[in-house]
Amino acid sequence: MKKNCDQDSQLSKQIVKWYLKNGRSNLPWRKNVTAYRVWISEIMLQQTQVKTVIPFYKKFISRYPNLKALSSANEEEILALWTGLGFYRRAINIYKAKEIILSDFKNRFPKSFDDIVRLPGIGESTAGAIMSIAYQIPYPILDANVKRVISRYESVDNDSTHKSNKKLWGLSNKHTPRKNIFSYTQGIMDLGATICHNSKPNCGVCPLQDDCKSAFKVIKSKKETKKQNPTKKINFVLARSNCSFLLFKKLEESFWEGLWTPLELDPNHPLPWKDDIETIEEINIKHKLSHLNLDIKINIYEYEKVFKLKTNEKYKWVNKSNIDKFGMPKPIKSIIEKL
Repeated sequence: MKKNCDQDSQLSKQIVKWYLKNGRSNLPWRKNVTAYRVWISEIMLQQTQVKTVIPFYKKFISRYPNLKALSSANEEEILALWTGLGFYRRAINIYKAKEIILSDFKNRFPKSFDDIVRLPGIGESTAGAIMSIAYQIPYPILDANVKRVISRYESVDNDSTHKSNKKLWGLSNKHTPRKNIFSYTQGIMDLGATICHNSKPNCGVCPLQDDCKSAFKVIKSKKETKKQNPTKKINFVLARSNCSFLLFKKLEESFWEGLWTPLELDPNHPLPWKDDIETIEEINIKHKLSHLNLDIKINIYEYEKVFKLKTNEKYKWVNKSNIDKFGMPKPIKSIIEKL
């Protein structure tokens, strides 16, 4: 949905002017802007707050500053850098996308919207952001912050229905300017994040207050009973030999997909390896995901030496000194670090 109109809207002009004076130009992905850096930041920012993303982004770019550096990375190395950021499918999609870029685009980030939006993990809004910010070609975006700003400015529903989203996409396209697209795109995201808050918008300092149809009105929040996430009990068994730990790669499509964990085993099921155990330790932890609470029990078994398994599962003995090279759930990594 490329921008195509004759005159820039008042909203876009006000946002550009506001951004040039008040925008978050100090964010690390707004320096030395390239399509690659915009891509990595936009993927990391999906469902994740800016303050959480910043250290992960800096670490990732330090390790892989460009596509050339990333091209030789394997999935494991990318997941290792993602440990603690969550939503690990994003990291897997980065790996898949860079493989496509390497094979189909001669390791150059594609420059057309249609090519970009076909890459794994990239939707229309992310593709629009890359086109607008990196290539400064006007395309609309519609992340959560932009939805909030436009829906309030135009006083239209923002209820995530197909009808609502279609209407907001049309309005986003209407307001996307022909020029100053870099400042506008960054600005409307910043405005939603820093002023047009979800429950208490700061209309008094908003550059859109004179024309916004919702300015200074009481924001009625829907009375929703707080959704209680279900709890999943997990029983892990962790074999240890000196400073090495027996870990298994989760291959099924679920939370922690692609990460290394201890073996998940039914409490009543016998150990699938020898039982000449020297010591046993039990650790219980609780861990919250965005949609699920985990009640985890880990039984740790210590052995004199490492051993091989007859299994179809992918496993490795990982030395404690090398755990930073493997993608692991944060609670599992934290436990191993303490052992």
